[in-house]
Amino acid sequence: MQPADGHPLALRLRALRESRWPDLRVTQFHLAEAFGGEKPLSLSLISSWESTRSAALPPVHRLNQYSIFFATRRSVSGARARLLTEGELTPAERVERDVLYEELSRLRYPEDGSEPAVVRRPLAAPGDEIGGGPFHFVDQKPVTIVCSRLPAELRAELPYTDPRDPDYIRSFSYADNDALIELYGHVRAVNPTIAVNIRTADVLEEDDYTTHLVLLGGTDWNPVTADIQRRSNMPVLPGTRTSEDLYGGHFTVVDGADKGRIFAPILDETTPGERPILVEDVAHFFRGQNPYNRARTLTLCDGMFARGTYAAVRTLTDVRFRDRNERFLWDRFNGFEQFSVLARAVITPKGEVVTPDWTVEENRLHVWPLMDDEV
Repeated sequence: MQPADGHPLALRLRALRESRWPDLRVTQFHLAEAFGGEKPLSLSLISSWESTRSAALPPVHRLNQYSIFFATRRSVSGARARLLTEGELTPAERVERDVLYEELSRLRYPEDGSEPAVVRRPLAAPGDEIGGGPFHFVDQKPVTIVCSRLPAELRAELPYTDPRDPDYIRSFSYADNDALIELYGHVRAVNPTIAVNIRTADVLEEDDYTTHLVLLGGTDWNPVTADIQRRSNMPVLPGTRTSEDLYGGHFTVVDGADKGRIFAPILDETTPGERPILVEDVAHFFRGQNPYNRARTLTLCDGMFARGTYAAVRTLTDVRFRDRNERFLWDRFNGFEQFSVLARAVITPKGEVVTPDWTVEENRLHVWPLMDDEV
């Protein structure tokens, strides 16, 4: 899509570069250098985003780079221009980054049909809305969320998992409960009139396979995920953790230029004799066609550990990040029937999961398929 002459986004991007810091001269090469890292972007690409005659629309991850760059003068304080990392930004710079991002995002996505029209409903907090996104199913056909059932030996260690117990709670036998609760509520919120069923892999019925399928977790305890991975063109596959190596799992790239590359969680194993502490998991989101019914979708949210699966779900349900992550998917993958994002899932010292922001390049470990300027 080519915007009209004098597109407001192009004017704003040029104004940021020419007058954000009147006492500093920021050139297009500075931006190309900072945005491209070791391999600077072409100056013609930067120029096209600023052109008032035939401006191209920069993808959403470039808007994030603009907002980081112009949030702090430190972007151009060294020998070469660069983008600071999230950890390097001060609290005040993060606030400025967010303000700039929201401004540029509104200019990039005005209410002019740039994105699919959806019904958005107000939430309790002022200004918060929900609606649309990858978990909105346009055809309004049934959805089946498939999770794993914990093995019998693990269920035996938990209360209320025995059906003979008067206080039996069926969901206590599910794996990835945090991810399941988060996902089910969101899918129902954006599809209030359709059937959303929860199934464990061992009780799937014949008709469940041909609905929109959403798989939670990997292949360790979920044979359905293993079968679908064999039938689908997934560029990244998880390795199965074994009883001999509970913490040795990883994701492997099986397609494209990075074929054979491995991405593994980070664990702190410095305390002898104690269980390792998860510092960073790997969160995988995949969308494609349901191999059992090409008219329906397949979605996989997976991690090497449960918090990685939870992080994969939260990328598109967390009110603070879902809109920008949805825009990243729309901007980058619109027109593709299949796509995949592998991201860092940082764990806080208290054990909480930080929702991945896909628009931050350092958070994305592997993205498929690649854009033309990345091949």
